[in-house]
Amino acid sequence: MHFQKITSGTIKKFLIEHNTYLILLLLVVFSSILTSDFLSVMNIRNIFLQQAGPICIAIGMLFVILTGGIDLAVGSYMAFGVSMMGVLFVNNQLPMGLSIVITLVLGMMLGMVTGVFVAYFNMQGFIASLAMMTVGRGISFVLTNGVPIPIPLNTLDKLVAKSAGYPIFFILIGIVALFLFIQVFTTYGRLVIACGSNRNAVELAGIRSRRYIASVYAVSALLSVFAGLVAAARVSTASPSLGAGLELNAIAACAIGGASLSGGVGSVLKTVVGVLVLALIGNVMNLMSVPPYPQDIIKGVIIVLAVLLQLATNRTTRSV
Repeated sequence: MHFQKITSGTIKKFLIEHNTYLILLLLVVFSSILTSDFLSVMNIRNIFLQQAGPICIAIGMLFVILTGGIDLAVGSYMAFGVSMMGVLFVNNQLPMGLSIVITLVLGMMLGMVTGVFVAYFNMQGFIASLAMMTVGRGISFVLTNGVPIPIPLNTLDKLVAKSAGYPIFFILIGIVALFLFIQVFTTYGRLVIACGSNRNAVELAGIRSRRYIASVYAVSALLSVFAGLVAAARVSTASPSLGAGLELNAIAACAIGGASLSGGVGSVLKTVVGVLVLALIGNVMNLMSVPPYPQDIIKGVIIVLAVLLQLATNRTTRSV
């Protein structure tokens, strides 16, 4: 009997700790049953191509959420990134590599401005990023004069090209591995979590938490700008309207991945899984020819159920 109790408790603990992966597994199984096209190589490849950008955005959002903040400007950072890239590379004929570097640096600086307001002026992340969302989108329209900029073929599009061996896949693996390493094995990652868990304790330990809180907004902006470049590479167009509403998907992916919106709890790997969960929901409904508007309703219900499951299992963790 004693052995049986230990086994039952171990299984229960395993299910609680890995519920995010189980949600993804169940979705894969049901999607495979509902449509035979789901597991085709082309469909799986398209899912990862489409989600390369959202995964980067969600990782950046996770680091902000870990500090107890929120970043509503990620979609505007995407638009700013592609607009700046289009102006520098297409309109001003700068080398593509230099244009990308300048764009990433400027995007990171915008994020740092948001972070400074949050960390040093005690402005709520919601308000500071809401203001930057408006400013970033406005800058994008000013840069492009409201007109999408066509990007020449065989330039930025090589990032997602089959002929180039899909470099984005390898870059994405590197980004996920890098931020997983940062979160788990570095002092920076542990202090970011600590700032969200108990900022007062961090300050009492003599650590300047403001630097860490400001930096996560810069990280979020950097990854969002890169995500914008990936999106532009797929359509060979720099559009100032890119990224509208993607901040909500990023927040939902973090929540599905078990991140606490009050800070201090979250995982890079589970956040990536959260992005894939949202992607699979949309993908299988597209394959089944479900109209767009009912898709939003169904997706919303599934998101709520997934988050409720996370909340229920998080409460149960204390008793396991």
